[in-house]
Amino acid sequence: MSQKIRKLVIPVAGLGTRFLPATKAQPKEMLPIVDKPIIQYVVEDAVRAGITDIILVTGPSKRAVEDHFSPNYELINLLKKQKKNEMAEDVKKISDMANFIFIRQKGPYGNGTPVLCAKDIIGDEPFAVMWGDEFFYTPKKSQLQQLIEVYEKYGDPVITTCKVSAEDTKKYGIIDALEVEKGIYQVKEIIEKPGPEKAPSNLAILGGFILTPDIFPALEKTKLGKGGELWLADAHTKVLKKRPYYACLVDGTYHDTGSKLGYLKANVEFALRDPKLKDDFRKYLKSVV
Repeated sequence: MSQKIRKLVIPVAGLGTRFLPATKAQPKEMLPIVDKPIIQYVVEDAVRAGITDIILVTGPSKRAVEDHFSPNYELINLLKKQKKNEMAEDVKKISDMANFIFIRQKGPYGNGTPVLCAKDIIGDEPFAVMWGDEFFYTPKKSQLQQLIEVYEKYGDPVITTCKVSAEDTKKYGIIDALEVEKGIYQVKEIIEKPGPEKAPSNLAILGGFILTPDIFPALEKTKLGKGGELWLADAHTKVLKKRPYYACLVDGTYHDTGSKLGYLKANVEFALRDPKLKDDFRKYLKSVV
């Protein structure tokens, strides 16, 4: 029986340069989608899947992320005095969702470094990785729950995958894979941003992973790659030579809020789902489009 997935690593040390000047003093992960910061959607997805320990790998400019997931009893008590009990409960729930652990990133840039920084906290157990600026809207099973079910069946690392256009194969890592059952693939190779001419499929790596502890020695032995940075994809290639990887075609709507267009789309879609906003907002959109 596979070991239970309890821990999640979320890298949030990036500088968010695509959103400057908005992110000069505010982390991009804290930009709101309607009335919640982006990263809260990521955390809520994980908590729905049974994650109990969330490790946020931060940088010097990410204090707001730490504050958001830490208790604020002064604010809660003030809201209660003002008879805003529902709002007070919503604020309290944020820090109660999980055990939050904050560590500062040490080492070179690249998405492999924050995973390696969490090594001592993870220990010898499988764990999840999700990014702080992308998530899936899944009315039924959360993205991470879908990955965990694949892991529990096969016992090997699992990648979130989603079908993209031929043009978008320039933007994402693409997998060469064999479908072993509906929506589940055994990965043969991961190719970073191949483009339409070289892409073996239209299955992109998006959203997150379930990883096993052998990713840590692979990262430690991985040389710095493009831009002098440590890349998780290079370590995946090392592990893939020793054990299978699987990919799960996630049932849900993918939101890449790390891009301006993706961020705007997410705000529109979530506003149109909000019971209090959707009718007036739909009328407004019709008036300006």
